[in-house]
Amino acid sequence: MEQFEPDRLSAAQFAAMRRSLTTGRGALTRRSVLRASGVGALTLGGLSALAGCGIPPAKRAEGTAAASDDHSEQEKEINFSNWTEYMDTSEDEKSRPTLEEFTKRTGIKVKYTEDINDNVEFFGKIKPQLAAGQDTGRDLIVVTDWLASRIIRLGWAQKLDPSHLPHAYANLIPQFRSPDWDPGRAYSYPWTGINTVIAYNTKATGGKKVDSVTQMLDDPSLKGRVGFLTEMRDSVGMTLLDQGKDPGNFTDADYDEAIGRLQKGVDKKQIRRFTGNDYTADLDKGDLAACLAWAGDVIQLQAGNPDIQYAIPAPGYITSSDNLLVPVKARHKANAERLIDYYYEPEVAAQLAAYISYVCPVEGVKDELAKIDPELADNVLIIPDKEMAAKSHAFRSLTSEEETAYEEKFAKLIGA
Repeated sequence: MEQFEPDRLSAAQFAAMRRSLTTGRGALTRRSVLRASGVGALTLGGLSALAGCGIPPAKRAEGTAAASDDHSEQEKEINFSNWTEYMDTSEDEKSRPTLEEFTKRTGIKVKYTEDINDNVEFFGKIKPQLAAGQDTGRDLIVVTDWLASRIIRLGWAQKLDPSHLPHAYANLIPQFRSPDWDPGRAYSYPWTGINTVIAYNTKATGGKKVDSVTQMLDDPSLKGRVGFLTEMRDSVGMTLLDQGKDPGNFTDADYDEAIGRLQKGVDKKQIRRFTGNDYTADLDKGDLAACLAWAGDVIQLQAGNPDIQYAIPAPGYITSSDNLLVPVKARHKANAERLIDYYYEPEVAAQLAAYISYVCPVEGVKDELAKIDPELADNVLIIPDKEMAAKSHAFRSLTSEEETAYEEKFAKLIGA
């Protein structure tokens, strides 16, 4: 386990978090756009709390999280915390069909709470109990990969029992199987994936396809009408790929080269601006001809504007994930594992995917989703085919020192 590093943030990291909260993916609801996958989104109170404290990690035994007494046999219940609009709901919005079916099948009642509004605010809620080795009152949580990495590193997640997860183990799609922060998925399983792609407005481009970062930065016909994202991992990650570098294995020099490439785009006014979720209005109107975009936005924009198209660059695209974790000292670990495994059954996963329209991490779901909505089943932004999956790349985990240095350079680039 890495040495614990106190959560003290640089000015650049504060700025990145504020951007994410006010205009980034953390600013909106689950159904309207994707959330921040970088350093996360914060309330001002959360910023102060995170900057001011360093808390030691929970004790580990032989490299695993401190064990809890599991009461699953005696207490047929689960306390599940998730983001808003991230679970299938009946048309009258009075029930959650897949959760109700789980209870009917297993006898396990699920107390489902939509109490996650952004990653760091939620982390601030549960951190004191986690650090003290106490039950947070939650058996299952959903957090973005960078925060999942931190919780696992600190010893605050329980190692999952593979014998309770036969469907999850068998059906997890390859692109999410072994992130660098949880090799082999010993502590986590993805709830959904989040993709960054290129979006463009064919009316604004004169019918021209835009399918590379190089084109975005060098095509004179796009000058002043190109957008990149204020999320560092997305903009730099896509630029690294364009330069032939691996976002999962790059050096400081590689990072600096990507920043320099983007700086040239700023200096020659090729880039109109760096945006959060507010790029959607400009792209829809054609004020932005092309931009980096989150796949969930593209699906929604296309529903109302046939001029909106997307492209997957030849070198690939950046992907991240939201992940299911069982916190240390949770009372119902085995029950939580049964619920994780349940959502990896293709029929159940299809019901969820049809409602939330995010990347489904479950193999074999396409046929089941086609029974619900053939159009969604054929959408590679929801069900990646082999070609799409092969082009996905995750931005590697950063040390505290790297995150500080990289965010400072990125903040200077975008004028934050």
